[in-house]
Amino acid sequence: MFGTRERFAVVLAAVATLALGDPPRAAETPGANGRPRARDLGVPFEGTPGPLNAITDVAGVEVGHTTIIRGHGKRVPGRGPVRTGVTAIFPRGKESSDYVFAGWFPLNGNGELTGTAWLEESGFLEGPVLLTNTHSVGVVRDAVIAWRVRHGGVDASGYYWSLPVVGETWDGELNDINGFHVRPEHVFRAIEGARSGPVPEGSVGGGTGMICFEFKGGIGTASRRLPAEAGGHTVGVLVQCNCGLRRQLRIAGAPVGLELPKDEPKQSESGSILIVVATDAPLLPHQLERLARRASLGLARLGSVSGNGSGDLFLAFSTANPGASSVSGADGLRMLANERMNPLFEAVVQATEEAIANAMVAADTMTGADGRTVPGLPHEALRGVLRKYGRLDGERR
Repeated sequence: MFGTRERFAVVLAAVATLALGDPPRAAETPGANGRPRARDLGVPFEGTPGPLNAITDVAGVEVGHTTIIRGHGKRVPGRGPVRTGVTAIFPRGKESSDYVFAGWFPLNGNGELTGTAWLEESGFLEGPVLLTNTHSVGVVRDAVIAWRVRHGGVDASGYYWSLPVVGETWDGELNDINGFHVRPEHVFRAIEGARSGPVPEGSVGGGTGMICFEFKGGIGTASRRLPAEAGGHTVGVLVQCNCGLRRQLRIAGAPVGLELPKDEPKQSESGSILIVVATDAPLLPHQLERLARRASLGLARLGSVSGNGSGDLFLAFSTANPGASSVSGADGLRMLANERMNPLFEAVVQATEEAIANAMVAADTMTGADGRTVPGLPHEALRGVLRKYGRLDGERR
């Protein structure tokens, strides 16, 4: 049997064989990126957000990004242009090996979220959730295993067995997706850079090359804090949005997509969205699956119909019940009564809606492979549409 270091070397060597050419230089995301958010533009949302209005309002959750932006002009497979990245989400922080209860829900399954067969069977999320582009799922998955083996933990073998959870959406319109530009070092960087606190949004991490409702999309986040009489729990949501048609887009109930038409609109949807829900409410796996389902309603508020070509995959986890995965962890589990879940359902819907809007508001116009340009959602035009329909915060009828 190999020792931990020897196994890590073998795994890392195997991962490295998947990379083509010399490692690229990644554009680093320096923490909170200072982009405006939907509320800053006067978009009205229901519910009370947490202090950061982010998934990291759930204590213990950490998020890290690696953003890779390189090159311009004609697409040359293997050389670029590159518009992609990796996002890592740790339920209890990267220093913890304590699993969390989790559940997932596929609204439409034209996508990939690895590890969900065992997540559903066991009821536990065993490690981080990683988000990237469609053709980088394999290298990201292998790199997560390599990172876990290197850090050991859980048992004497140091993660001898591991089924990471890695999700994808397709960035091939802006990114040289068949160039396999995400490498193990980018995954390690996203993992090691995971932090609590404000979360950068827009064209960062796994969302770098994504498109949402035919505007620039990407990573977005939001949270809701329940009132004391409803338990005082926190719900946080992070999305990687790459879905929808322009004509479908609605923000705060206003038909933004119809008011901001496109000369040559798409006729059918082929995008996807990943939604990760975190909460500190004491929920068991079957209840967390119910929570994940409610993300569908937040997505629907933006106008999405979850088309045939869309991979709309949602995962929810709870940071309550620490130690539940240990051999003696079955003693003293806490569970919220089903009759008390309605406020959590409402919080997921509200936070999902706002997280998607935040992703679009934060994302600037981007030009990528073959000179294709995807416009950012124009802020003043959005305000104008909201004003027209009496939905601009501070000017509502």
